[in-house]
Amino acid sequence: MNLLRRPGNVRRCLFVAIFIGVWPLSHDFHILGGYVDWVRILIVEDEVRMAALLQRGFREEMYAVDVAHDGIDGLHMASESEYDAIVLDVMLPGIDGFEVCRRLRAMDRWHPVLMLTARDAIDDRVRGLDAGADDYLMKPFSFAELAARVRALTRRGAISRPTLLVVGDLRLDPATHRAWRGETVLELSPKEMSLLHLFMAHPDEIITRTRIIEHVWDFAYDGFSNVVDQYVSYLRRKIDRPFGTANLETVRGVGYRLRIGANA
Repeated sequence: MNLLRRPGNVRRCLFVAIFIGVWPLSHDFHILGGYVDWVRILIVEDEVRMAALLQRGFREEMYAVDVAHDGIDGLHMASESEYDAIVLDVMLPGIDGFEVCRRLRAMDRWHPVLMLTARDAIDDRVRGLDAGADDYLMKPFSFAELAARVRALTRRGAISRPTLLVVGDLRLDPATHRAWRGETVLELSPKEMSLLHLFMAHPDEIITRTRIIEHVWDFAYDGFSNVVDQYVSYLRRKIDRPFGTANLETVRGVGYRLRIGANA
């Protein structure tokens, strides 16, 4: 068993131990091509004692664990290395956990992120999830629960989930209900914002009038028949005409489509 402490022998010895029944299969290894691949996580926690306890706990779970003690180091490590999950404290020196997560998502880094906080405000939890976090856990917490949540995240893997919708030079932030054409802020009503969100979530796809009604209004809507056409017209006046573009087009007899790269 001493051989397991020598890095050069870890993969080979674990492979043998698992198949002869010495090592429990409940530990989180990925077995690929006949060798063991460690689950690697990053802990970003400024409280040294807490970080050490988490590191020890996850190592006992047979994880490879890296630790950063501030937001700047955590962001650098997460942007430069591949992790199966990140445990990210909210209150960090340098830059806070919300900003770390937001910047990672802006860089298209999609490691699953679980945020830790001592604050129980719902607004904080909403802010963390809107920044791109995958899960949220309040302090104090049970390590068993934290470990279970991290296992769930590592099973899910890194999945691209943009916090901003982008189509050409159109951008929309669903969390803040803001939209831009280039650097220009678009002043949209709630219905116009919902309509743009639908089109931007399905670029180059024909959206029927019925689907628009169901998404922007509801199934029970009993408005006048040309309400969709009116709101599409309102939206065109704000996202296309002032910029000399014609992205939002009518597909006669079917519905509408937001074209990528269309010009006037």
